[in-house]
Amino acid sequence: MPSGRNLTQKLKKNLPVTGPQAPTVCELMHWYCMTTNTHGCRRIVVSKGRLRRYIWISLTLVAVSLIFWQCSLLVMSYYGVSVSITVTFQKLDFPAVTICNLNPYKYSKIKDHIAVLEEETHLYLESLFGFGEDSLRERRSTRTETAPNFLYDIPLVKVISTEEGHLMASDISTGEMRSVDPRDVHNSTPPAKEMVGFRLCDQQNTSDCMIYTFNSGVYAIQDWYKLHYMHYLANMSVEEKIKLGYSAAEFIITCSFNGISCDYRNFSLFHHPLYGNCYTFNGGENGDIQVSSMGGRAYGLEVVLYIDEDEYNPFLVTSTGAKILIHDQDDHPFIEDIGTDILPATKTNIGMQLTESSKLSSPYSDCTVDGSDVPVKNLYNKSYSLNICLHSCFQREMVAKCGCAHYSLPLPSGEEYCNQERNPNWVYCYFKLQNQFMQEQLGCQQICREACSFKEWASTSSLSEWPAAMAEEWMLRVLSWEMGDNISKNLSRNDLVSFVVYYKDLNMRSLSENPSNSIVTLLSNFGGQLGLWMSCSMVCVLEIVEVFIVDCSWVFIRQYWWKLKKKWKQKKEGEPQQAAGTEGRSSYNNSVSLGDEDPPTFNTALHLPQPRPDLVPSTPPPTYNTLRIQNAFVQGEACSEDDIEIF
Repeated sequence: MPSGRNLTQKLKKNLPVTGPQAPTVCELMHWYCMTTNTHGCRRIVVSKGRLRRYIWISLTLVAVSLIFWQCSLLVMSYYGVSVSITVTFQKLDFPAVTICNLNPYKYSKIKDHIAVLEEETHLYLESLFGFGEDSLRERRSTRTETAPNFLYDIPLVKVISTEEGHLMASDISTGEMRSVDPRDVHNSTPPAKEMVGFRLCDQQNTSDCMIYTFNSGVYAIQDWYKLHYMHYLANMSVEEKIKLGYSAAEFIITCSFNGISCDYRNFSLFHHPLYGNCYTFNGGENGDIQVSSMGGRAYGLEVVLYIDEDEYNPFLVTSTGAKILIHDQDDHPFIEDIGTDILPATKTNIGMQLTESSKLSSPYSDCTVDGSDVPVKNLYNKSYSLNICLHSCFQREMVAKCGCAHYSLPLPSGEEYCNQERNPNWVYCYFKLQNQFMQEQLGCQQICREACSFKEWASTSSLSEWPAAMAEEWMLRVLSWEMGDNISKNLSRNDLVSFVVYYKDLNMRSLSENPSNSIVTLLSNFGGQLGLWMSCSMVCVLEIVEVFIVDCSWVFIRQYWWKLKKKWKQKKEGEPQQAAGTEGRSSYNNSVSLGDEDPPTFNTALHLPQPRPDLVPSTPPPTYNTLRIQNAFVQGEACSEDDIEIF
């Protein structure tokens, strides 16, 4: 006899099972609806009548849909941020102020280096606009110095639209006329009847050419001149270019900060590839940063600059004045992109307001903390910013696709600047790359991200005539005397630029982002939605996960295992069997096993063996004589065959 413990185990194993161990999903769902704490599911099972059951099914599905909708809104709001604005009054660090002359190099010093370019430019002007009486070819034939080949590789052309609608390009230097495919003409505006531009051709495939046209010949001449001007600058060393520019003593006449006099020695040199010698006040090179203790013009930076209008290059610069940029000490001054022009003979008052912004990084936004997670090497010796990343990315693509670095951007280690003699195809490659960059096809705009924290100085400007007509004479004389040997002519009001940079007040605005919801708030909102629509808690959610994921998975696994077991058993029965007698006797020694479809009984639950038929007494056959009809009134006599009534 099996023990009580074994008997219990056998009963659990063989009797019908309900609950989490139910054999089918339908039985499992029925058990869940009867035992769960969510009322809607239970009402589906216990409701009497088909209509009422359908109503509860609909209400339950609507409640579940509302829960999913509300919870999705809660998850989306979790990644939202709220902006808080804080205004504080305190002493503020004065920003760095970078100033540049619009004319990068003195024309008297650099014109010997670009003499051939100057003469070629004059010849184009005479041919295009009739500045001289001699023809262009005659002037070139009498020239003493031969022009370099790169001047002819990028010629100026005149694009003419014929009456038939065709475009013809005339080479100004040779007079050659050729038809042009309109798709090869690049112009931001609809083409006019006559346009001036320059032609760029792939040196490896001369049939692949592009023509960049301008609606005004002024811009065409100036861009063509700048293109060749950079070729000369790329062949000069930085030290040589610094000597060609304006020194600090020449450029900065007077200075005062916070009511205290200063001079050019308070400025640090910053050589810009396009604007030459620029100078930065309060750059923080030695770790010393000036502080503003009061707001107002009297406590700001006031500077008078000498721009020397007579030394301006007439083809490179078409306006006079200076550029100024207010920036943080750790930021690179992109004065060519975001600098502000200051007019000569005027006094510019620039009042500023400091705003510090701080954004949350991932997952709330796509900003970067320090740029270390951006796959672009920082070519500038400054902290990360979006402009630094974009310029560095373009220079990287320039080196990779054109084989050299562009002159206006920092030089990567181990590379060299583009030169027409060493890289004859660089201009064509650069313009194609520039078009791809503007159309966001290089991928730089997708890779580079905004910095999470930055400072911004919002400024307002006002202008006034300076020096005034009544004070012009004596002021110019005094300034000329103060400049001493740095000037060899009489000053004029168009040679001077004056500006004042100051804090309007010492109120600093701080813009910071904070998460709209915390984890605790999110879970609380989840619990509120579950309790409102389904009258359940987070424990019910865990119960749903257990039943619908864990238990249902085990149901499918068990069903699959039973199918495999059944197939294996059928395969086993199909094999050749032993003798019937031997198999019969041996079968009675084994416990009975029923099929999956047989109903369980008490014997099968206990696995009791079936009795052997040879040991059980059989029922004897009936005596057919006893089946005969006898006369009830005859007693003690045997019935004969004649007494039997045949029906």
